[in-house]
Amino acid sequence: MKKTIGRTDKATFPELGLKHLPIKIDTGAYTSSIHCTNFKVENGVLYADFIDEASPKSKPKTVSFSKFNTTKVKSSNGEVQNRFEIKSSIKLFGKVYKIGLTLADRNKMKNPVLIGRKFLTKKFIVDTELEDLSYKAEQHEH
Repeated sequence: MKKTIGRTDKATFPELGLKHLPIKIDTGAYTSSIHCTNFKVENGVLYADFIDEASPKSKPKTVSFSKFNTTKVKSSNGEVQNRFEIKSSIKLFGKVYKIGLTLADRNKMKNPVLIGRKFLTKKFIVDTELEDLSYKAEQHEH
């Protein structure tokens, strides 16, 4: 059965060591993307810096990926960008799911993570009147 998710929430990305990142659910976007900076590929390994939203003053955490792809992503304004894409995991409603994430500098965006249809399909129904359902459920567990 599909779970209801609101228009925004907070999610944990266990493989990236990031907790409670603000996410925006975007049914208009096909792919999901996460904010990071300083992408570089050395000897076939992709390195990217992630910021822990819980302590934004802390130094960015560099994560390496030996498996990654490049993909073309069309933004809402029609601009096509080449982006790195990684496979990772996301924890919502106490369950860990596999997710494909494109890496983008989302510094100017309100939320560091955008969750698109490719991930949402067959798992979630979006209720745009609701927010933080997964995060609130997790807080009640403790």
